[in-house]
Amino acid sequence: MHSVINPAIYYWGTPVVLITTENEDGTTNIAPMSSAWWLGDRCVLGLASQSHTPMNLLRTKQCVLNLPSDDMGAYVNAIAKTTGSPVLSPKKQTLGYELCRDKFGRAGLTPQPSDLVRPPRIAECPVQMEVELVLRTHIQDDLRLPGHSNRVNADLWRPMIMSFQHLYGLAPKTIDSKLASIDEEKYRTLTGAALAEAGPAELGLEMDQSGK
Repeated sequence: MHSVINPAIYYWGTPVVLITTENEDGTTNIAPMSSAWWLGDRCVLGLASQSHTPMNLLRTKQCVLNLPSDDMGAYVNAIAKTTGSPVLSPKKQTLGYELCRDKFGRAGLTPQPSDLVRPPRIAECPVQMEVELVLRTHIQDDLRLPGHSNRVNADLWRPMIMSFQHLYGLAPKTIDSKLASIDEEKYRTLTGAALAEAGPAELGLEMDQSGK
C-alpha cells in the first residue's frame, strides 16, 4: 500500500561534501553540504545563492570538494550550523546558525595544500577534488583498486550519506551489478584535465606519425 505525503525536503540519500573556498581576506571557509551530483567529470552543486560559499565561488572560481568517510560525523556536526558570513540571513538566524571564522579549528580538521587551486584540501577526507572543473582528484592509497591506475575500490569506499538530515554509511553490497562489467574508461570524458593527467596511450587514443 502507498499513501500520499508532502515532504518539506527530498533528501533520499546523497554524499556529504565539505567544500573549502577562499574568503576575501585569504582565510578558508568550510561548508558542509549534501546537494551534490556528479555528471561525467562535472559536479552540480545545490547552494543557496546568498550563502557565503557561492559568493566565494563566484569571486574566485575555485574550491575543493572534500568527501568525508562515514566515520567522520563528529567533524561534520562541529561545523554543521556555522557560517563564514558576518551577516546572517533571517533564515539562518531562525535555524540557529552562528558565525565561525576558523572552521578548521572548530572541527579539529587539518588544512592540506592543494596542487592547482588556492583553497586547501582537508587532510582527514579520503577523497579531495580540486575544482574549477574537477582539475585533480586525490584519494587515499588504500582505496585504489589493485591493478588499475584510476579506479576506486567500491568495496572499501565508505562515503558519508545524508538522508533526511541524518548521517549514514553504505551497507554492504547487496548484489553484483551488470553495469560493473563495463570498463570504467569507456565513460571517460576527454577533458583538458584528463589529457594533462595521462598520455594518449593510457587514454586509448591512437596517434598518427605526425603526433596528431
